[in-house]
Amino acid sequence: MARAGLTAERLTRAGADLADEVGFERVTVSELARRFDVKVASLYSHVKNSQDLKTRIALLALEELADRAADALAGRAGKDALAALADVYRDYARDHPGRYAAAQFRLAPEAAAASAGVRHAQMTRAVLRGYDLAEPDQTHAVRLLGSVFHGYVSLEMGGGFSHSAPDTQETWSRILDALDALLRNWPAP
Repeated sequence: MARAGLTAERLTRAGADLADEVGFERVTVSELARRFDVKVASLYSHVKNSQDLKTRIALLALEELADRAADALAGRAGKDALAALADVYRDYARDHPGRYAAAQFRLAPEAAAASAGVRHAQMTRAVLRGYDLAEPDQTHAVRLLGSVFHGYVSLEMGGGFSHSAPDTQETWSRILDALDALLRNWPAP
């Protein structure tokens, strides 16, 4: 019988909070059971194992991030939309480092196809429509933006820029300016 008050959703949210506290890689069903002061077996009626728990956290993170991005992009185009999307990823990573890491978790193909990851791609392509890129350049640009956003955020969060000037916000702004210029002047094949 399931313990009163425990649900898959509650465990997923608690797992996401745990990821923000200790790091996504350290989230396990055992650690979550300790947080709820229950036996591990009590959780298995709600989640299959640590892989299932991590998948659920990843799906939650993708959904939260997509909702933030949709709100930020409403009514924006061009560089304003590009900066809004980039800032959503950076701010989410700062606010929820474990969840941000979870959003990078490799999902099974069917889970990925049904996830909010599809919305992320659609929103990025919507931003790129303001730059009039046709395929396959649009796909190349989606990959470029994802690489720059995630790479910068990962290096910044890891302390990679903390020992030198200028301020990371200044660099971030210059990167967004450079991306905007590149997208407006995309090189021909």
